[in-house]
Amino acid sequence: MKDIEEKISVIIKACTDKKGFDVKILDISELSNVADYFIIVSGNTPNQVMAIADEIEDKMYLTNYDLLGKEGYREGNWILLDYGDIVVHVFRKEEREFYGLEKVWADGRELTLEDMI
Repeated sequence: MKDIEEKISVIIKACTDKKGFDVKILDISELSNVADYFIIVSGNTPNQVMAIADEIEDKMYLTNYDLLGKEGYREGNWILLDYGDIVVHVFRKEEREFYGLEKVWADGRELTLEDMI
């Protein structure tokens, strides 16, 4: 669990460093075999979405966590970063509202950083 807590903490800090907003941590471990957690964050523009994703990648690399996959970077509207047990969704605000990922995974348990400690 310590490893997960550290990963989530690094990701959240990277999001806030680049002014990402409406950050949500969803525990989907009981619902999916794809990942245990989704972290969802919004940015206002494609450039901000890309900057948030870049910051997450940089910070995770510096703490020796490998990125397993990345999708959507070129468009900058919805970037998916796969860290195995954690999948990060970095959305442009409008795309996040349109796709409603939180509603799709509404049975997941929303957590705060305090829940992880």
